[in-house]
Amino acid sequence: MPGWYLFLAVIIAIVGMVLLISKLNWHPFVVLLLAAYFVGIVCGIPVDDLISTITSGFGSILGSIGIVILAGTIIGTILEKTGAALTMANAILKVVGKKRAPLTMSLTGYVVSIPVFCDSGFVILSPINRALAEKSGISLAVMATCLSSGLYATHCLVPPTPGPIIMAGTLKADLGLVILLGLAVSIPVLLAGYFYALKISSRYDIPANPEVTLDELMDKYGKLPNALRSFAPILLPIILIAFKSIADFPSAPFGSGVAKSFFDFIGNPVTALILGIGLAVTLIPKAEPKGTSFKWMSEGIVSAAGILAITGAGGSLGQVLRALPIADVLSSSLIEMHAGLLIPFIIAALLKTAMGASTVSMIVTSAMIAPLMGDMGMTSEIAKVLTVLAIGAGSMTVSHANDSYFWVVSQFSDMDTSTAYKTQTGVTLVEGVVAIIVIMILGAIFI
Repeated sequence: MPGWYLFLAVIIAIVGMVLLISKLNWHPFVVLLLAAYFVGIVCGIPVDDLISTITSGFGSILGSIGIVILAGTIIGTILEKTGAALTMANAILKVVGKKRAPLTMSLTGYVVSIPVFCDSGFVILSPINRALAEKSGISLAVMATCLSSGLYATHCLVPPTPGPIIMAGTLKADLGLVILLGLAVSIPVLLAGYFYALKISSRYDIPANPEVTLDELMDKYGKLPNALRSFAPILLPIILIAFKSIADFPSAPFGSGVAKSFFDFIGNPVTALILGIGLAVTLIPKAEPKGTSFKWMSEGIVSAAGILAITGAGGSLGQVLRALPIADVLSSSLIEMHAGLLIPFIIAALLKTAMGASTVSMIVTSAMIAPLMGDMGMTSEIAKVLTVLAIGAGSMTVSHANDSYFWVVSQFSDMDTSTAYKTQTGVTLVEGVVAIIVIMILGAIFI
């Protein structure tokens, strides 16, 4: 089968996905499965083999990261319900100072978005954002853009947010290294967004008009958990996963005996996040009615259902693409171009801009790139990690009218569409560009 035919089939599938999701509002789960069927059939995969390929791809990806996605969503739900997110904002405010309220919201978004989706994170933190804007006398446009800069930085680059963790599983990248390098790359990304907010968003004076003051917000939750307990459900899993990656270094810093086995077990993402749930449950006040923990965990599971469905369907499409000889066709041109990290970035950026969904663009791009890693010369562990981050960088750009998060920011920050474009769209574009520049520099050093 000629190479141009394979490419044409994949391009038609991508265009079809974009149209069905963005124009007809079809659910990505159905669209991804239809794309898998379309590509498989027109590219000549036997029907029986196609069905088994689709089902095995669905089960394989969920088998590797399904529990992790569920656990992370449960943790995020409990952090929201218990007021732990407010505690984290207050703790950061004490460190950076009341005069730096915008930086407080950037850093709070940065931490909260590690287990929580951008949309949910912005809604959770919106009352805090308004209250701080009122207290500091700073335009809500600045505060909202700063909050977005923090949320996006970790949402697209740092597991256990579903998108990055799905990419790590699809590309078989070391999760601990993805976390460590994702945190490192996301810091300059966060700062770029923060300074963009101070420079550009300050041109738009939007009064805070908070429904409740910061003090009233704290009274609403009653007795808040302390800072250490609030941060623990997020930080402990990250630390444990990082220790597992260190234990697996070729130099064997923990040896090859009991210590290594212990860190391999305790730092497995499933184990680490289950322990995170255990810590999160301790935040639930004893005064809450019996069954509250069950109710809140159930809400987290329900919230995760949609992303699990999309993830599985993305795995199905990825498995179909792996069954095609696309890698053989691309090998020579990719090697000549030496564009290893730019290719996944550009694909993810185009999908994000067209479809508006960061997580979907990460899932689809990683599924498309996985069969090509060898031919792009991206087989080392560090290359896999940087490819994950390059896709994440692309999925930041560009948040605009077809992105649900764009409208969440606009609605909860009293922005008209024009202001939202100049602040929200601008900050995501700046962050994506800064991210890929940092990643390309790391690639030049380590690959």
